[in-house]
Amino acid sequence: MSVPPTAEPTLWELQRAILQMREDQRDGIAGLRENLRADLQVLACRIEQAVTKDVYLLDQRLLVVERDLAAEVRARREAEEAAATLRRWLIGAFVAPVVVAAVQLWLLSKGGRT
Repeated sequence: MSVPPTAEPTLWELQRAILQMREDQRDGIAGLRENLRADLQVLACRIEQAVTKDVYLLDQRLLVVERDLAAEVRARREAEEAAATLRRWLIGAFVAPVVVAAVQLWLLSKGGRT
C-alpha cells in the first residue's frame, strides 16, 4: 500500500514537532530542578537539626551530672535539716531543764527570805 504524498509531514511540521519536544523537555527539566531545589532545602533543614553522636553523648553525661548534683543538693539540705532538728532537740533536752531548775532555785531562794 502506498502512502499518498500529502500524508507525509512537511519539513515545517517536523521542525514544529521538534521545537515542541524541546520546549516540553526544557519545561520538564525546569520542573525537576525546582523539585530538586525544594528537596535539597528540606534535606538541609533536617541536617541542620541533626545532632552529632559526640554532642548527644555529652548531653547525656550532662543530664547524669545534673541529676547527681540535684541528689547531692537534696542530701545536703536533708543533712542541714537533721542538724537543725538535733540542735532543737539538744536545747529542749538539756538547756531547758537547766533553765527551769535555775528558775526554781531562784524562786525557792526568793521565797525562803520572805
